[in-house]
Parts: sequence; C-alpha cells; structure tokens
Amino acid sequence: MPVVDVPGSKSITARALFLAAAADGVTTLRRPLRSDDTEGFAEGLTRLGYRVGRSPDAWRIDGRPQGPAVAEADVYCRDGATTARFLPTLAAAGHGSFRFDASPQMRRRPLLPLTRALRDLGVDLRHEEAEGHHPLRIEASGVEGGEVVLDAGQSSQYLTALLLLGPLTRKGLRIRVTDLVSAPYVEITIAMMRAFGAEVHREGAVYVVPPGGYQATTYDIEPDASTASYFFAAAALTGGEVTVPGLGTGALQGDLGFVDVLRRMGAEVETGAEGTRVRGTGGLRGLTVNMRDISDTMPTLAAIAPFASGPVRIEDVGNTRVKECDRLEACAENLRRLGVDVLTGDDWIEIRPGATPVTDTEIKSYGDHRIVMSFAVAGLGVPGISFDDPGCVRKTFPGFHEEFASLRGQLPA
Repeated sequence: MPVVDVPGSKSITARALFLAAAADGVTTLRRPLRSDDTEGFAEGLTRLGYRVGRSPDAWRIDGRPQGPAVAEADVYCRDGATTARFLPTLAAAGHGSFRFDASPQMRRRPLLPLTRALRDLGVDLRHEEAEGHHPLRIEASGVEGGEVVLDAGQSSQYLTALLLLGPLTRKGLRIRVTDLVSAPYVEITIAMMRAFGAEVHREGAVYVVPPGGYQATTYDIEPDASTASYFFAAAALTGGEVTVPGLGTGALQGDLGFVDVLRRMGAEVETGAEGTRVRGTGGLRGLTVNMRDISDTMPTLAAIAPFASGPVRIEDVGNTRVKECDRLEACAENLRRLGVDVLTGDDWIEIRPGATPVTDTEIKSYGDHRIVMSFAVAGLGVPGISFDDPGCVRKTFPGFHEEFASLRGQLPA
C-alpha cells in the first residue's frame, strides 16, 4: 500500500512564521515546508531584521514583539500571496519605513480590501503604482487598534492578516466581516493563534481580538492537505490505494475535506487519528459540488472529472479567478485541449465526460503550480501529457514530479 510523505502545509508554515516573528522568545517550527513561497517568506523576515535559523527539519525564529529590528527595508515577496499580504501587516505593527514589491504575477493579484482596512486603522500605507496592488510602502508607527470593516470575499487571507495583527495592536481589534470565502483557513489561523498564547472571539460577523501579544513555542507543521489532494485523486482515479500520514482526524486544514468529494464519487475513504487512506473502487461518479470552502482543490477535481461516469459541476469558486492565474479558465482551456466538453460561468465550471481524450497534449501551466500538479493526475488516464512549465511546482512542492512518478509506479496501470 503506497504511503506518501507529503511536505508541510504552505498555509500553516506561513502563519507559523508570522506568529514566531511576533512572539516573545525563540520559536522552533518542526517540519516546515521548504519551497519557493516559504523561503521567500523567511527571506522577507530576514530583510526586516528577524533572525531565522534553518536546519533540515526545523526552523528557529527569534521573535520580536516590538516589530522589525531595522528602521528601513525593501522586501521582495516573490510569487507568494501569504508573504505579500502578511509581511506588510506584520511590519505595520512596528516602527520604520518599509517597502514591499512582488513578482509580475503577484503584482496582478488584489490587495485593496486588506490595505484599505489597514488605512482605516491609521496605517500610513501608499501604493506606488496601481491602487490595491504591489508595490507599496508603509511608514509604520504601530497600530492603535479599534473596529474595522472587511470584505474577505476574494480571499480569506485578508481576514487572517488582520487577525494575526490583532494581538500586536495597542487596543485590540474588532473586525466586522461582510463576506468571507475559504472559511476553514480562518479556523486554521485562530487555532494557531491560540497555540501561540493569543485569543480570538467571534460575535456573529465580528471577530474580536484582544491585545497582549504572542508567546514563543515549539510548533509541528502538518502535511499540506491541498498537496495531498493530488495523491488521493490518483488513487480514486486508478483504483489504487494511497495513505497520507499526519493528516488525520485532528488536522487543521479544511482542504482535507476533498476526500469527502472523492467519497461521493465512489472512492472508499478512511480517516483515523494518524492519517487518511483513499482507495479507488474502479469508477468515479459525476456530481454537483460547492467548493467555496476548499477552492484550492477545485483544479484537482476538474482534472479527474473527464473520467467520471457523468457530468461534474463545481460551483461557488469565483475566487479562483484571482489566484496565481484565472484557475477556472485555465482548467477549462486545458480540458478543451484534451478534447473534453466544458462550460464555465462567473463562479462555476461544468465538465462533461464522453469524448475520447486527446493524447500527447501539452498542458498550459499559466505559471501556476496547482494547474501542473492537478493535470499530472489527469496524465494517469491520458498518455503523453506534458507541461510548458513543469518547474513552477517549486512554489510549494519542488520534488513533486519525482514523488508523483514514484507513486505512479505503485498504482494500477
């Protein structure tokens, strides 16, 4: 029975780096994800004057509750959305002049709901070019706190950034949320804040975060549930079996809920205290599913949908249009390249199996790691799939192709 060692969660690693930097004392992060995104986050912390020590299996961060150790810094956030959204928020709680820029891909992604909220809290923040996008500059003098209104309908990361900021403010925060996507990611944030000694209360649509800071700790990073979805999907598609240890009943990540989608399609799923096992049963059923809360796994489902016995309709995933690329259209375009009948709307995609897939097709990656990893799963059923940019998986899983090839050799042909 194949057992896949999935790297640490990108989402959890990024949050843990913020919390460790803000905490009082030295924090040890065990099994952090080492990828372009998380290395970029750690590099950004170093630019801000935080001490980050790395060993193969752990990172140690010297926390600075008072904020960055330097009075001025220029931080390049690479392609990382968490880096580009969390680090300016962390810097705002300190004192100094801090500039943040990012890759062309990240420059296109929206920031305005977050930066507007920071301005409403009194942060001196200026977008240097396009309003609501990088690059930006912050003249930081700490954050007083108070009440702020936030629209998190494009990304839950806006709310996470403000929640993480709350204990660092002088008076705490009350965040009134008018819309929220990917809510399970917010639950990850709250659970991790509590692990670092902070507290969050919810009063209806209002999140209340008292001041008080964070305490250093030793924190274990669980495997990435979004990444695990490709291996679970491979088992469901081929009739094989895959176990991912470390993602069990106590897992924080909502994306583990993808296995429930596979169960509805006919796979056998067993989630225990130590991990999750998925076994394919020789076929996949079509379905209609709302993936608002687990939208990062939408491409995984889209990639195996052509092999289902009936149509697969994925709804309420409009926020995937403002990820590393427009993932709805990227999935649709690549499925059409495979000869699959696809329809899309503002926030949905419907895949209609039936046609014989076109072989020897090059998948257009759009520079998006999740498009490549998802369509690698489709390659289990369509010989000859290749990618125009296979290396973009370094964003979250540099060793993906090797690990997936190893698994492929253990699955039914």
